[in-house]
Amino acid sequence: MIARYTRQEMGRLWEPENRFRKWLDVEIAACEAWTDLGRIPKKSLEVIKEKAGFDVARIDEIEAVVKHDVIAFLTSVAEKVGPDSRYVHKGLTSSDIVDTAQSLLMKEAAGIII
Repeated sequence: MIARYTRQEMGRLWEPENRFRKWLDVEIAACEAWTDLGRIPKKSLEVIKEKAGFDVARIDEIEAVVKHDVIAFLTSVAEKVGPDSRYVHKGLTSSDIVDTAQSLLMKEAAGIII
């Protein structure tokens, strides 16, 4: 987005930090669903929810090597979560995360516009 034409509130919505936050929200929601189905131990979900985070600069660093934004994001999250990160992204594709998060962001953007 061109900064001089962007409302501050809308610009913040589309910043990488917020986009990755939505990705993490989707990943955690999926982990919660898997836990409800008995596929992820409750203790592991607690660890994931407690420790899950990311670092945008680290994601950029990893992406420069792996050339894949979601793998870079997941690697950054795994560095924070530790062994229980094996449950993050379980049964999901990159598109599941990116498209779902994009829909959430578009809903928020519509709220700003309308």
